[in-house]
Amino acid sequence: MKKYFLLPLFFFFLFSCVSSKDLIYLQGDPIQKKEIKRVNDIPYKLQIGDILNIDIKCNEEKLVAIFKKQVSENSVNINPSQGNSYFLDYSIDSNGNVRMPILGTINVLGYTTTEVRKKIENGLKKFIKNSEDIFVSVKLSGIRYTVIGEVLQPGPKVVYQNKVSIIDAIANSGDITIVGNRKKVEVIRNSISGTEKFLVDLTDINALNSHVFYIKSNDIINVVPLKQKSWGTGTTGLQTLSTVISIFTLLTSTFILARNI
Repeated sequence: MKKYFLLPLFFFFLFSCVSSKDLIYLQGDPIQKKEIKRVNDIPYKLQIGDILNIDIKCNEEKLVAIFKKQVSENSVNINPSQGNSYFLDYSIDSNGNVRMPILGTINVLGYTTTEVRKKIENGLKKFIKNSEDIFVSVKLSGIRYTVIGEVLQPGPKVVYQNKVSIIDAIANSGDITIVGNRKKVEVIRNSISGTEKFLVDLTDINALNSHVFYIKSNDIINVVPLKQKSWGTGTTGLQTLSTVISIFTLLTSTFILARNI
């Protein structure tokens, strides 16, 4: 009788623990490629709410000074790395436009930063004769993304780099908790054509070859929980053992009391 009683508890204990294979990142050996293929790195197209850093330089700074965004005296010591680029750079409004001194309103929605740079250069040619001496730089003021779900520090993040991998993004959020599903990490991406959802298995070395391994601005990374969390049995063998012992003690006590009635 005890054997039949303990057997279900054994299987309960066995399947309720989180396996070490579910916790290790980038397992396996990378596939050796026999031929070199062009990386399909599609340029990011600007969206409403993005913030652009636009820098215009020339041999004669007086010629381009009027086109630059003026910074107030109270903002001289602002450090862009602290998130104050919102005040120093150009935000894309709800109509997909940015407003620049002299050049006025420029529509940038759906354009790449390279295309916006060319737009600004063409606009400057109307006001400056020696346009060959002008240097225009347009780039995103950091890559902004949000991590939700089973991570230690969920929430919106900004990384001031040109490229950010999904590994970087998760590490920047304190890593995935022990009950987070590393095999089915969701990347939710909004674009002009609509919303897309991708799944990435971070326990597989081939995740490095995924086209969403490098995230884009405004991506949402959702780490869904494992089934063990909803079971509430514990995440380690010791925690699960404690749960099993508690259940066994409760059932035994109930059985003894029922038998003595």
